[in-house]
Amino acid sequence: MRARPKIDKDILNIRNVIDDAKCYEVVRGLRWPITVICPICNSEKVVKNGHDVKQRDRQKYHCGTCNAYFDDLTGTVFENHHQPLSVWVLCLYLMGLNLSNLQIANELGVNKSDIQQMTKFLREGVSTRKPEVILSGEIECDEVYIVAGHKGRADEVKKRS
Repeated sequence: MRARPKIDKDILNIRNVIDDAKCYEVVRGLRWPITVICPICNSEKVVKNGHDVKQRDRQKYHCGTCNAYFDDLTGTVFENHHQPLSVWVLCLYLMGLNLSNLQIANELGVNKSDIQQMTKFLREGVSTRKPEVILSGEIECDEVYIVAGHKGRADEVKKRS
């Protein structure tokens, strides 16, 4: 009988597929497609100012106009959280696959209460960025349900008659 090949269990962990360096690169590309802009004063007079001590791929900046210091995540839903950016990106991806918070926690090997908070912040971030819908022109509706009468409040119907 032949022996089974040994499988490295780390390969099966989804967190090993994506790295923080690539995630920061994507965030920078989406946030500032042309040039880095100060989130405080919207100035383009920004220079790189080193990297974060704990997260080496997180670029720091200094604004020459308002003298503010900021980094790649300043002013985003990812700011001021202890989980690495790759975990946030994978969480967002798994949310897109309609996985439950418990399933996401199991896949990422993260505490389920942390995932609960992360998905809450991500949903709020998406809903605040969603543009307001403004209707114009002719609007059509199907299957409209209109309540007939005042259920349980006959005295309200009599007052209007």
